Amino acid sequence: MAHHQILIVGGGAAGITAAAQLRRARPSLDVAILEPSGEHYYQPGWTLVGGGVFSLEETRRAEGDLIPSGVTWIREAVAGFDPEHNTVTTASGQAFTYDVLIVATGLKLCWDRIEGLAEALGQGGVCSNYSKDFAPYTWEAIQAFKGGNAVFTCAPMPIKCPGAPQKIAYLADDVFKKKRLNAKVIYATATPGIFGIPTYAAPLREVAQRKGIDARYNHVLTAVRAAQKEAVFQVTEGEASREEVIPYDLLHVTPPMAAPDAVATSPLANGAGFVEVDQFSLQHVRYPNVFSLGDVSGMPNSKTAAAVRGQAPVLVTNLLAHLDGQVGAAAYDGYSCCPLITGYGKAIMAEFNYKAEPVPSFPLDPTKERWSMWWIKRKVLPSLYWNRMLTGGQHERRFIPGVKGPGVKA
Repeated sequence: MAHHQILIVGGGAAGITAAAQLRRARPSLDVAILEPSGEHYYQPGWTLVGGGVFSLEETRRAEGDLIPSGVTWIREAVAGFDPEHNTVTTASGQAFTYDVLIVATGLKLCWDRIEGLAEALGQGGVCSNYSKDFAPYTWEAIQAFKGGNAVFTCAPMPIKCPGAPQKIAYLADDVFKKKRLNAKVIYATATPGIFGIPTYAAPLREVAQRKGIDARYNHVLTAVRAAQKEAVFQVTEGEASREEVIPYDLLHVTPPMAAPDAVATSPLANGAGFVEVDQFSLQHVRYPNVFSLGDVSGMPNSKTAAAVRGQAPVLVTNLLAHLDGQVGAAAYDGYSCCPLITGYGKAIMAEFNYKAEPVPSFPLDPTKERWSMWWIKRKVLPSLYWNRMLTGGQHERRFIPGVKGPGVKA
């Protein structure tokens, strides 16, 4: 049975960032990453793939090129966790033991929770930017749209990048207006409002109103009737609920999401299936030698790649303290960033923490649409991801040594 000092399950944004920062901090560490995929994608770029700005190829790299030097790559899928015996098993039946475990598997997309969706995807105007397999078709569907109802859905939280479902609606609306199509853009979201952070929700409501987008709240997509081109929603109104059927000519779907089964059914999971870590230390509440970051971690933060930038230095600091027999003193303040694209050439850079407070990185009003923030989203952030984040460069502004608890300030 192979053993590693630090075993990281998941080689996505969170896993590679943590591995790179650990190796930078202590090059002597024995670190291994368990990851089956040979390809790595910059998923925040898929909105721009669906909007015709990026090609899918621009968001792809070979996984092997990103594994940090000196880190062992175990090309296997995780099948189970046994934290009582510090063991992880793989789909092929191999077992690996560890001194410290980092869980960074990301989320799974639950297409099958929406009746008829899996069969409808990728044809007939039914698309989704949440998968590499379908994001390019989103742009095809937008280009082929001749008019009628363009429906964009948002699943119940938690999901990856909660702003993405409406970003593509704004881009599509720009295309339709440029072509002078007779289009009705409908944003049907399961959430009770347009965005969860009040500071940024206000300008987004103005954007939707200005564009004439029909925003419908508390709408949960339950079925897609491809033959009739109908989307079926369960709508909550106070204590009551009803079914609403919306005909579509284009339908962009955000699927429900969940922790992978291997995590959700393990002793590491909380009641919702996510890894049960302390929201400040990122250390497991029951297994001190287990840490988690990224989308699968059970913190009440917005699940974005930017959140990983804030989490990784905290996790690394506290993990190294654990190896040294000490208590880690670094704390994560819930930082996340969602570049809210509101049209071609415009974006609101929404940065916020656990307290839903704006924590802008720039000395500008963060609620305003700006070309500069579009440029950062399109040019700066992808470069930051590939060349700094995945190579272990810290997002120092969020690194808060020596402070712990809800009073943490950005």
